[in-house]
Amino acid sequence: MSEGTAPAAGDAASVADEAARERLLYLRGSIDNLDAALVHLLAERFKCTQQVGELKARHSLPPADPAREAAQIARLRRLAEDARLDPAFAEKFLNFIIGEVVQHHRAIADRAVNSGDAKPV
Repeated sequence: MSEGTAPAAGDAASVADEAARERLLYLRGSIDNLDAALVHLLAERFKCTQQVGELKARHSLPPADPAREAAQIARLRRLAEDARLDPAFAEKFLNFIIGEVVQHHRAIADRAVNSGDAKPV
């Protein structure tokens, strides 16, 4: 198809399909970038929670903090609503992360007790 000429009837679909394919590739590229950012953010978050777990273990604090967890869930639900994200999804996501963190904190506490690094209560 040359510049300035209309596509033939059969070519209109291929032009639309090509535009759709290009848009799809662009959007998928953005999604890939966001996924990479999420992975890096989660890695940083877990580096911080690792340090929290070590601090808790040294001072014989419990691995879970239900009051903090409930406050964080309520906070995240508000943030999700403001961002027009399903708050139930945000809560499920945070609950999954909290579960992983608590599991890590328990493992750190067990290692600290076994090595004698935990401070007596």
